[in-house]
Amino acid sequence: MKHSRINRVMQILTTLQAGQSCTVQDLSTMFGTSRRTVFRDLKELQAMGVPYQCDLRTGHYRIESRYFLPPADLNLQEALALLLLAQKVSHQVQMPFRKSALLAALKIESNLPAEIRRYCSTVLRHIWTRTDTQAVVRHNHQFDKIFAKLQGAIAKKQKVSLSYRSPLDNETTNVEFCPYHLLYENGTWHVLGRSGRHKAVRAFELNHIKELKATGKCFVDDEDFDVSQYLRRAWSAIPEGRMYHVKLLFLPKVADDVAEATWHHTQKVTRNEDGSALVEFHVDGLSEITWWVMGYGDQVRVLSPDSLRERIRQIAENVVKINQNA
Repeated sequence: MKHSRINRVMQILTTLQAGQSCTVQDLSTMFGTSRRTVFRDLKELQAMGVPYQCDLRTGHYRIESRYFLPPADLNLQEALALLLLAQKVSHQVQMPFRKSALLAALKIESNLPAEIRRYCSTVLRHIWTRTDTQAVVRHNHQFDKIFAKLQGAIAKKQKVSLSYRSPLDNETTNVEFCPYHLLYENGTWHVLGRSGRHKAVRAFELNHIKELKATGKCFVDDEDFDVSQYLRRAWSAIPEGRMYHVKLLFLPKVADDVAEATWHHTQKVTRNEDGSALVEFHVDGLSEITWWVMGYGDQVRVLSPDSLRERIRQIAENVVKINQNA
């Protein structure tokens, strides 16, 4: 199965196992897929030996909460994939509960057949992984504590009080917050939810949360909030509540590299005879896309909006001043 389908099948399993009784239409709406796809996923669960039940009268599917996937013997590829993730990749992404993941990997490794264990050990010694251009934030115990508290608050639908230091102005604010989802994006964990201070859905970076406490108060799910639509409008993870039509002209030196990649679902590319590329986006907010544009230096011209061009100009002037003084 493809990675996205594996995730969806496992989410269906955990949803039904949590005691929820869902129709095919419920699952279709929940995961943004067709009814036909949901039926295929249910067949996949059946093939895995998951004993779900369907009420023929109401069309609701459910799984006994006491059911759990039975232990299984791992083949060579399965074992290698898990050990690679825990032993290699976990050091290069901000993975919560890293020590627990490494301990789990050791337990898995110790229970493998000797032949598979030796093979995995040999292969892993000759695999090196490097992060992308995003810097990996140093892991700390505070991050694990905040992550665990947010997990619990999301599961119990409980409000939290958080103290947050803004990376833009370095000011600390206190916010009462209804956490909806945890999101990993571009090397950083965020929590999405409704902020009492802003009276709207906001995203906060976990690394900038200085303190987090449970309030003991519960909240009701926002049925109108769709996380996929919320993120879809932003350049990356943080929409700002205002849409912009961004038009950028990339010079021939970088035009091919830019045009070959899909940076946003609204992307439109027009190639010019001189080798340059006109690239257009419709995005919510300018803060995130500003730094992406800056990464291309003098090989890109901002045609619109004027506010983005002004941001780029001011940053460029400050770069010159700082380096001249140095």
